Amino acid sequence: MKKIALFLVLMTTLLSCSLDEPDSYTYYVLPIESYTLPETFVKGQSHEIKLKYQKPTACYIYGGIYYYSENSTRTIGINASVKNGENCSETLPPETEVSFNFTPTTAGVYTFKFYKGEDDAGEDEFEEVEITVTE
Repeated sequence: MKKIALFLVLMTTLLSCSLDEPDSYTYYVLPIESYTLPETFVKGQSHEIKLKYQKPTACYIYGGIYYYSENSTRTIGINASVKNGENCSETLPPETEVSFNFTPTTAGVYTFKFYKGEDDAGEDEFEEVEITVTE
């Protein structure tokens, strides 16, 4: 009797599981439309950097700031994703503003490369800004 009850519980558990495919997404890095940052930084102090970006459709989901650091260069874009199979209006949503804080750890010159999209040949384009960090 215990074996039959165990078998029924096991079958009920297996049959109640969904075999549907999980949602799938396509991931993108969106260009920075505009940015606001100080003219200079002070070593060890936090400085706010504001970014504005445009979602191509309302289906794009903000995924955070793409931030890559190598030596004194910072590359910045916007992470986004779109659920595959979504039907979206082609109407552009309003520009979105996000920000992050940057605290330089050394004095000198930092280069910020803001992602601007791809050119006609599919090559990434960046707008570079150099900011001096004082002690």
